[in-house]
This record gives sequence, structure tokens and C-alpha cells, in this order.
Amino acid sequence: MKDEGVIKFKYNWKHELPLPSELISELNVWRDKLYKAGLIGEDANGIGYGNISCRVEKNIFIITGSGTGSLEKLNEEHYTRVTAYDLSENSLTIAGPIKASSESLTHAAVYETAPLINSVFHIHHPVLWETLLFNLPSTAIGVEYGTTAMAVEIGHLLRDPVVLEQGIIAMGGHKDGILAFGTDSHSAGRIIDKWLAYV
Repeated sequence: MKDEGVIKFKYNWKHELPLPSELISELNVWRDKLYKAGLIGEDANGIGYGNISCRVEKNIFIITGSGTGSLEKLNEEHYTRVTAYDLSENSLTIAGPIKASSESLTHAAVYETAPLINSVFHIHHPVLWETLLFNLPSTAIGVEYGTTAMAVEIGHLLRDPVVLEQGIIAMGGHKDGILAFGTDSHSAGRIIDKWLAYV
């Protein structure tokens, strides 16, 4: 799709110094693993894909910045904080050295709907995506990434305890896109490892 990777939300960005390394260290370990596995990266058209986040407190979270999917290694300059959002207005407030990922509203919907979820991984894997899409609850095919509609769909799905327990959702309108989530980054990562063992 020609608008892949494009930020679709409105945002108020307060440019701040990079986040302390201890805030991103665990998240960055998993980001390295996902990149090495090709679950985050850059497609044949040079468009980056994939992003990860972790909750800091209540509805404040740290997320990889826009345009970082193609980078092999990330550091403090590549993460930012989402300090506020309005799903109905498709808007975010960002504080950090970089703009937030184009999928930030989707992450926000997870954190708002599921208080026990503290980490969200958005990866791409075509075979796993097709497997999940036709066998487990997924977002509708007509719902595009980075939109209020996607956030609403995610929120709706996560109100089902079964979906919350399975820890993974295929994004029907975002080809190859998958969300995995858990109580921390390790549990989100283990969910991915578990499902990849089946494909």
C-alpha cells in the first residue's frame, strides 16, 4: 500500500532529550531479537515495518520512533514517550527525541483496554498472519493500520477474555501485521515464539 509507514494521527510533539537507557534496555533486547528474526525491518520498497512499546504508568508508554523499522540497532534516540492520547480524535501527545510510530494509536488502545498488559509488539510475518487471520479473532479486512477504526477494533477484541489470554491478534486490514502483547516484554516475546513454532 502506498501509505504504509505514514503517520495518520494528529500529534503534539514536545521535543525532549533522549530517554534514560534503563527505561529502554529490556525493550531494546527484544527489539534486537525481532529485527534479527526479520519480524521488524524494511520491505522490498524500502518501507520500514514493526514497532514495540512498553507501559510506563497507566496510559503513558514508551514506543519506538517513526521510521526506525529499517535500522538494525536502536538506542535512546530512537524511542519516545506517548504521554496522552485521544482515540476518538485520532491524536497523540509525544515527548522525546523522535516522533512516535505510526501504529501508536493501536498500542494506546491495547493499554487503555487491558490494564494488565504492559508490553505490545507489532511484527510482520506473512505465513503466521494468514494462519491467525483465518483461525483466530482478528481485526476486519477493511480496517487500515494507524486509524481510529483500528484502535476501536483492537479495543473491542480485547474485551474478550479468550483474546486477551491468547495474547496475539492478526490485523486484517494491515497485510502481514500482527500484534502480540503480555504483562511484560518477555511474555509478549514468548507469545510470538510459541505461535511461530506452529508455522
